[in-house]
Amino acid sequence: MLTRMPEPMRFIHAARALMAGGLTAQVRVGIDRSEQIASVAVDVAAEPGDQSAQLLLPALVNVHSHAFQRAFAGDTEIKGDPADSFWTWREQMYAAAAGANPDWLYAQALALYRLMRAQGYGWVCEFHYLHHQGDGVPYARPQAMAEAIVHAARDAGLGLTLLPVLYQLGGFDGRALSPAQRRFGSTLAQFFEMLAGLKSLEGPSMRLGLAFHSLRAVAPQPMAEALAQFEQGFDGRERPIHIHLAEQVAEVDECLRVRGARPLDWLMDHADVDARWCLVHATHLSPHELTRLARSGAVAGLCPTTEANLGDGLFALEEFRSQHGRIGIGSDSHASVDPLEELRWLEYGQRLKAQRRNVYADAGQPDIALNLWRDAAIGGNLAAGLPAPLSIGAPARFWLFAQADQKTISRLLFRHPHGLDVRLS
Repeated sequence: MLTRMPEPMRFIHAARALMAGGLTAQVRVGIDRSEQIASVAVDVAAEPGDQSAQLLLPALVNVHSHAFQRAFAGDTEIKGDPADSFWTWREQMYAAAAGANPDWLYAQALALYRLMRAQGYGWVCEFHYLHHQGDGVPYARPQAMAEAIVHAARDAGLGLTLLPVLYQLGGFDGRALSPAQRRFGSTLAQFFEMLAGLKSLEGPSMRLGLAFHSLRAVAPQPMAEALAQFEQGFDGRERPIHIHLAEQVAEVDECLRVRGARPLDWLMDHADVDARWCLVHATHLSPHELTRLARSGAVAGLCPTTEANLGDGLFALEEFRSQHGRIGIGSDSHASVDPLEELRWLEYGQRLKAQRRNVYADAGQPDIALNLWRDAAIGGNLAAGLPAPLSIGAPARFWLFAQADQKTISRLLFRHPHGLDVRLS
């Protein structure tokens, strides 16, 4: 009888590694040919042939990306409209997307994803709604634009969770999509045809999920039908679901006026929001909503540089952490593409708000940088539909340090990393 020989693995041994429970000593990680973690052992010695490091950090997931928006980052920083806001920026974004096609999108995404990888992201969640031709007519292959994203991530060597977006309406009042928005829109039949065409592309470095653009862009009944169809036809109970939520005060006010509830309250009352979900931004929550979000186990997808760039406001991070809420970080519109900057400004925004230092900590967990990296790693993997960082089946994407001490993570985050001996796996 023939027996299958085990696939050869490579091993990394770290004096200390950041795992879900915190810094752990003497960790040996086995990595298979598909660059996934196949084994993890703690409190063990290195063996001959192991790659060694003093410190191992899991590379972070970028939980929220619109790849095409990198093309005009920096081009909207000249004041035109006296009431310049997210809503005026959105019109400029639509104009930038007007001529997009699969070849253009591939080129933009490839350059962006290469930059993400160079900056130390290990995986990206692409919130993809640029589906059709400029006039709204689907391509001959309805998933052509999404395939451009998949191929760009593959060629850049970046892991991808692709999140095709259901986008049907121009506002809570049910108005039709504007001419600039038509290429985003899909019927449920079109949308699930796209998903079916993408499912075969899944593999060790590509996952498929579902996204709703926002509550204002999808009516209640189609949202319910999409969730049911996703669960039944796509094993949706095991896949991530993302949505923009409560990014702008005007959005909250319109939801109250039309649906009689604040956005997060409405969503929690009408959908089974749990750890599969990532609520992107969630900036303007009431204290009651913040508690509901924390208790649900869903991830708050926070994008500090974009939220600052667009004048969104500040998420109630300190209060959320006190309730053991989950977070992930994203670069969204890509005004910045740097996980260190996102984490640093996550903390700095709270310092400006609270007018004191070292906010993301408490007596039991005083290390700001360690707390931020660990929580963003755990929440990011969850939002991407991945196993927990440094667990079997998770992607083997790490930051490795040849020399490290107890303040290395803090120095990495709060001063420029030049001069630190770090290499990315």
